[in-house]
Amino acid sequence: MKSIITFILILFSISTFAQKKSEIDELVWGKTDEYSKVTEVPSKWKDESAVIIYKYNYYGYHKFGTSVKYTYIIRERLKLQDAAAVKEYSEFSFREKFKSDKGYGAKNATGIFGIKIVKPNGKEIIVDVEKEAKEIDKEKKIAIANLEIGDIIDIYSYTMEPFYSKYALGFDPIETTLGDYYPIMNLKISFKTENDFFLNFNTYNGAPELKEIETGKGGERQYVLEAKDIEKNEFPRWFYPLVEMPCYKFQVSFARSGKYEDAAYAFLPKKENIVKKNVSKDEVFEYYNDKFRPSGNMAPVEEFVKNHKFSSDEEKVREVYYFTRHKFYTQFIEPMIVENQKLFSPYKYYQYDFKWFMNTQKQFIDYFMEFLKENKIEYDLIVATGKENGPIDDLLIEQNAKVLLRVNTKKPIYLDYFTSFSNTDFFDYSLEGTKAYVMQISKGKKIVDAQNTTLPESTAEDNTSKSISNITISDDFSTLKVNRELQFQGHLKEDQQSYRVKFYDYVHEDYTKYVTESLDDRIKSKKERAKYIKEYDAFITKLKENLLESGKKDISEEFGFEVEDYNSTITNTGRYGTKTPLAVNENFSIKKDLIKKAGNNYILEIGKMLTKQVEITKKEKDRKNNVYSPYPRTYENEIIFEIPSGYTVSGIEKLTKKIQNETGEFTSIAKIEGNKLSIKTLKKYNKYYWPNSDWKKMISFLDEAYQFTQEKILLKKK
Repeated sequence: MKSIITFILILFSISTFAQKKSEIDELVWGKTDEYSKVTEVPSKWKDESAVIIYKYNYYGYHKFGTSVKYTYIIRERLKLQDAAAVKEYSEFSFREKFKSDKGYGAKNATGIFGIKIVKPNGKEIIVDVEKEAKEIDKEKKIAIANLEIGDIIDIYSYTMEPFYSKYALGFDPIETTLGDYYPIMNLKISFKTENDFFLNFNTYNGAPELKEIETGKGGERQYVLEAKDIEKNEFPRWFYPLVEMPCYKFQVSFARSGKYEDAAYAFLPKKENIVKKNVSKDEVFEYYNDKFRPSGNMAPVEEFVKNHKFSSDEEKVREVYYFTRHKFYTQFIEPMIVENQKLFSPYKYYQYDFKWFMNTQKQFIDYFMEFLKENKIEYDLIVATGKENGPIDDLLIEQNAKVLLRVNTKKPIYLDYFTSFSNTDFFDYSLEGTKAYVMQISKGKKIVDAQNTTLPESTAEDNTSKSISNITISDDFSTLKVNRELQFQGHLKEDQQSYRVKFYDYVHEDYTKYVTESLDDRIKSKKERAKYIKEYDAFITKLKENLLESGKKDISEEFGFEVEDYNSTITNTGRYGTKTPLAVNENFSIKKDLIKKAGNNYILEIGKMLTKQVEITKKEKDRKNNVYSPYPRTYENEIIFEIPSGYTVSGIEKLTKKIQNETGEFTSIAKIEGNKLSIKTLKKYNKYYWPNSDWKKMISFLDEAYQFTQEKILLKKK
């Protein structure tokens, strides 16, 4: 189910359900409901699957002493106009009983969920949710019986979340398009706040503005956004909805006094009665001016630098980055996983070492600022926001800002907070090519100015996937056996590392490289060590079994058919520099799917060995939006098929293709050398962004790549 189901995944406490249900029914569906009798939809939308008659979101914020109460109501009243919509809204899932995750001293939250069906003859049926819902796998499910085309379903979710808070608190930001998967006749977004609550809110791309409603009370404020006649949204592939579609973004922050306002992780308005609509460069400067300060014990790094020789500051910065990634991050992954899995408690073997663990971006930046200052290497802070959020001039939500260190060596080096696979010189691809702010540092200590800059972009040659597949066929022609060698670079490497490379693949790699003790080494008692090794090895064995299963599933999805006998080996983790690839070797079998007997001959669907390619549907070809691909990239594939003895190959002329234009390309060439059929393909996306006018050019090479996967060869008996 689509958007309606997203908000229906709301937790609620059954203990208060019976007491409150009738009150909330009256609040939502009562005498003041101006849409209770609206059943008709505009004729222009008669062919739509469903039409939302009324969509209503309410957010209320109230405090008393140290107590805070957050209330939100989400309602949709919509008409079901075909069988697909009926199916879509015939079943709902939700969980019950939860505690607030905000503030401290978590309290039970109250939630109520209501469903009303209005039949074409006007009969209204209120579903008894408490009675009809069934618990299945720790989840409540409810099926709506006798739902039919032409019915109106009116659904609401009410949640009241109480908690305690003395300090600054930011509620989760909401950023969404005005439109939905279905057209909307009437939309209303309503807020009620009071003193100590700060509202950041703005609309974009033609959405109507938020209006303030007079409450007559100095400490209370109410706001509303209303819109009508909203066409449905299309959410095509490679698209950033918030960049082009009418949308709104907001966040509410709570801070009781000036000192907590200063500590808030938000760009707060000056006063509670001001709705903050934008954040200027100067305000960004002021916000970050006191957030970061050079600090940290440099002893480990000084010792590392003392024992190594570096040809330049660039090399020193890079090597120190990888050393600190291990010293302050990866060496703690193994004990934390052991603790999390409750194998045993490993912390006693680390004594005070965990004081080094860096688990925040601030710790990372403060520490590297100190390192760079001591080594008299100039640097700046960069504040940017991802392309999906729109330009930095429209920055509103602090969580959307990302901070990088830029080391001002001959060729600038960009440093981002650690992950297990992070590299110097590479940063989040969503920031590439964007306008950003440079927080200039004075003598390695204090931010003194903010200037504009444009971040560099990677190229299709930086982000590469290379594959060599050696394929043989069994004597009975029932099975293809495949050995595949893979190499990944750039952002494609990052994507692959995150699910292919596990902690046991790299923590010992770091232990060896930096001559540090593993958890195993730290356990001196033979008895404890023997028990640890037994439990730990069993855990790792199970993880590897699960990885093989998930790997088999992933590669089956990649090709579009089931593979068997799958195994995989990491031959290079690619963790020590942008020029070092992630290298993987895979072996698997393909049975039946690609081979068909034709008399004495065999038809082999060799094109499918390229893996599944983007198939542009007829509907997608009529695209109205611009195209936002993740990043420029190149895929190179070589397929080497060993021709079985006693057979020849025909049909290879269809395997040679060439489409090239400014958006990208797909080329392939096939040839026979001895008893081997060799096919080389190259697919390239030249940029991350294309205007809609270039979409047809993209389709040309995408279609050619897809067509390649449909090609076959004939193995002819001699």
